[in-house]
Amino acid sequence: MKKALFTILILVIVVVAVLLYRAGSTFKDMQLEPATGITAVAIDEDQAIERFSGALQFPTISYDDRNNFDAGAFTDFHAFLQSSYPLVHQNASRIVVNDYSLVYHLPGTDPLLQPVLFMGHMDVVPVEEITRSEWSYPPFNGTVSDGVIWGRGSVDDKFTVIALMEAMEQLLAENIQPERSIYFSFGHDEEVGGKDGAAQVAKYFEEKGITFDYVMDEGGVVTEGLMDDLDQPLAVIGVSEKGYVNLVLTVNAPGGHSSQPPEQSAVGILSRAIVAVEDSPFPASMDYIYPTIEAIGTKMPFGTRLAMSNLWLLSPLVERVMLKNKDDAAALRTTTAATMVSGSPKSNILPTRATAVINFRIIPGETVESVTERVIGLIDDERVVVTSEYGVNPSPVSPTDSRGFALIAKTIRGMDENILVAPYMVRGGTDAKYFYSVSPNVYRFMMLRIDPTTMGYVHGIDERVAVKSYLEAIRYYYHLIRQSMDG
Repeated sequence: MKKALFTILILVIVVVAVLLYRAGSTFKDMQLEPATGITAVAIDEDQAIERFSGALQFPTISYDDRNNFDAGAFTDFHAFLQSSYPLVHQNASRIVVNDYSLVYHLPGTDPLLQPVLFMGHMDVVPVEEITRSEWSYPPFNGTVSDGVIWGRGSVDDKFTVIALMEAMEQLLAENIQPERSIYFSFGHDEEVGGKDGAAQVAKYFEEKGITFDYVMDEGGVVTEGLMDDLDQPLAVIGVSEKGYVNLVLTVNAPGGHSSQPPEQSAVGILSRAIVAVEDSPFPASMDYIYPTIEAIGTKMPFGTRLAMSNLWLLSPLVERVMLKNKDDAAALRTTTAATMVSGSPKSNILPTRATAVINFRIIPGETVESVTERVIGLIDDERVVVTSEYGVNPSPVSPTDSRGFALIAKTIRGMDENILVAPYMVRGGTDAKYFYSVSPNVYRFMMLRIDPTTMGYVHGIDERVAVKSYLEAIRYYYHLIRQSMDG
């Protein structure tokens, strides 16, 4: 008995020693050195803010119902860009793709160098009429007050579009000649999937045989106070993004009067199907959150390093803890969200058809097809018909050892060396997903600082951005574009 206890004690000591050793030795400092030459940029701040305010006054809204599309808002916005940024339009060619998306090309002096593509989108989400009275300022007035710019699109995503145009106008005003060609692409329907805009732009590049050194779209931000126990700001660069699919569950039944119900109504059958899917969540995986942790591991508290460096033993415990937080859970698995249900139009009529929509955000490694098959298997009821309404597979994962990733990361740290940089998987969708056919190096980042308070501004009431943040973005894009121009 004593010998067995002694053996167990030795094993415990060995395991603890291994845990402690790995906690101290697994993570290396992966932060890149800040870019040099990040100097002040002589921006006319008042004029830049005025132009941004003007851009927010165009209701370039994407609606799910395309019959509500306001073509005039987009063509007026095109004209606004042309009048506001004369040097860009004098020096760069402009192509209109599928009537409303824009492509700008500033040619470089060396045609052998692969160009770089910067992206954004001109469209914004609608403002619900019922919420208009809750806005501090009208959502399409572009009001500037107390150091804040208010309006729909001030964050998502005219912030990127106008900051890029400001940066390029400034570079051209300084007569800086690019060695490497620079392209801009501004889609017009990102908020409804990008099929008519960015997807067609990507197709245009494919047909022209144009490939890129790297592509950068919106998606990642500088987070402050969003990760427990991390004192420094963290810039997350999206190297991949989840896919998504809406699965429609349909149950057909004879119907009739509610006074003579069957044993199971269409709604009852449908409800059981929804519960079956919700009660069996997709398995969790650390694969797509670990690179983020690895990049900042040396900056994390010892307890976090201990857990994350010993997933060979502690993975079940770590996953269990993270899955209790909905934000962390979304990074670990394909998510399941039942969002829409319909049945009878009247309380005393049995429905002849009951339908539900379940939205899935799919991690890399899964596909629309694999998700659909799994759901059909979980429901296991031939009376429930499962169809795919709209789906996009997850994007590939872009490398972190490319020139493009290094330029983005170094420029971020050149702006503020206190900022840490890490790759991450974008949980929503961006236009970037369409561009892997023209570059393996596709990244998502906008120089915008987000904290727990400002997280709710995106797509929300009182969408707004601090003037200081917007000006910082212009300077960031100025320096990144300038460095990207070099051979």
